[in-house]
Amino acid sequence: MYNRFTASQSVKLAVPEQRVPIQEYLRQPQRIVKALGDPRRLERLGSDCYRLKMRPLKFFLLKIEPTVDMKIWADAKGTINLKSVGCSLGGIETINEHFQLELSGTMEPYSVGGATYLRGGADLGLTIFLPPPFSMMPKSALRTTGNNLLASVLLKMKQKLMQQLLLDYCQWAAEELGELVAA
Repeated sequence: MYNRFTASQSVKLAVPEQRVPIQEYLRQPQRIVKALGDPRRLERLGSDCYRLKMRPLKFFLLKIEPTVDMKIWADAKGTINLKSVGCSLGGIETINEHFQLELSGTMEPYSVGGATYLRGGADLGLTIFLPPPFSMMPKSALRTTGNNLLASVLLKMKQKLMQQLLLDYCQWAAEELGELVAA
């Protein structure tokens, strides 16, 4: 029996004022992707594609290790776009053939009264075939547990992003100014 689980998160951040605008920073997706997950679990696959090996998750008695291949790019306005392009599950290879994960998100800068903010959101969906004994469990219990698991994954990504992104932006802006002054 196939089951579908979903979760969404939104984010709004006040951007500290720097002499280099955040839009320039956001045009470098390779920096943004490092703020989403542990850089030691991140592998660059191509110019705008990355593989993120997530920390192991527990779903009832199962321990699963998701790996997500994602494309991340910025448009001319500095809007960051993220979309999963592949995925796999470690730990339960038998389910791997019957599993699909979709991750998508955006984050864009905007200004209000001279202050700059970032706003965005992410959606995470999982379609998976669950064999017995899971298929015999009440659907409501499965749905609640699966949705809560996905929500916790997105919340951890959001918290890491909120902490790391602005720190990295401020450090990058200071480095850029140092290079501009030296030139």
